[in-house]
Amino acid sequence: MIRYGVIGTNFITDWFIEAGKTMKDFQLAAVYSRTDERAQAFAEKHGARHTFTSIEEMATSSLIDAVYIASPTSFHAEQAKLCMNHGKHVLCEKPLASHDREVEGLIQTASKNGVILMEAVKNTALPNFHSLKEAIHRISPIRRMVTSYCQYSSRYDAFKQGTVLNAFNPDFSNGALMDIGLYCVYPIVDLFGKPDDIKASGVRLSSGVDGEGTLLLIYPDMEAVAMYSKITNSQLPSEIQGEKGTIRIDHIQKLQDIQIHYTDGRVEDVTKPQTNLAMSYEIKTFHQKINRQPSSINSLETTLYTAQVMTEARDQLDVVFPADKTR
Repeated sequence: MIRYGVIGTNFITDWFIEAGKTMKDFQLAAVYSRTDERAQAFAEKHGARHTFTSIEEMATSSLIDAVYIASPTSFHAEQAKLCMNHGKHVLCEKPLASHDREVEGLIQTASKNGVILMEAVKNTALPNFHSLKEAIHRISPIRRMVTSYCQYSSRYDAFKQGTVLNAFNPDFSNGALMDIGLYCVYPIVDLFGKPDDIKASGVRLSSGVDGEGTLLLIYPDMEAVAMYSKITNSQLPSEIQGEKGTIRIDHIQKLQDIQIHYTDGRVEDVTKPQTNLAMSYEIKTFHQKINRQPSSINSLETTLYTAQVMTEARDQLDVVFPADKTR
């Protein structure tokens, strides 16, 4: 049984716990919140026996084995490092940290303490992402990958009225790339590794974060395009283009329908069944790593390369966070 403490009492943590409870080796043991009232309410809601209003006390507690972090991104590095330094495994919501230097530091901390660190990126842990990986050779050589995730944020309406909520606040290391753009970039890096070069363009909002953008990732024999937005919607699918065909992906975050369209006109459906509790797959992967079962899913190498791409993209877009002072 892996006993969890959770940091963050929002809807994402609700989803995490719901998915975790479908597993036999998952136990919610403790909840952290800055206020005792909030911690108690969230613990009662989900059946946790222990609460903390001090992260330090939870990190040193013998009541938990692992920590799930779903606080704002700007807090991830400090909280994850604290927990790992006290021997706790860490599953941290994406993005793992504000910039690539923080990611490098966290990887070093995990190695030093002999604990598991994993970024909670759910789309690359899904069965259909593995189905996609298995199918790529059928259309190779690959020449282009295009990913798209554009979803108008309800918080943008408040932004336009003068209220800057967390989603568009650089103090929390937020913005479109950090939030949903990662779902476009991470699968590209997982499949093809670190690009030789990147070019970024986008719309920088008055708060200093990006509202939408496009990244071009350049490889020796192919290119990849990542399009993301929190200020517009899009119905475009994503796809991988090869000389022998194209793999069509209905939605890069959900991956619920994967089809191969061959150049000779044939269409092959390679979709696999998936539960609606998508986070269960990343939790399963995290548990496998804790139990020292080899897994290439959401590797720290992919996490670091993705962070390097995103940090460089922000530099090109002139999106600066207070956390960048530590770079």
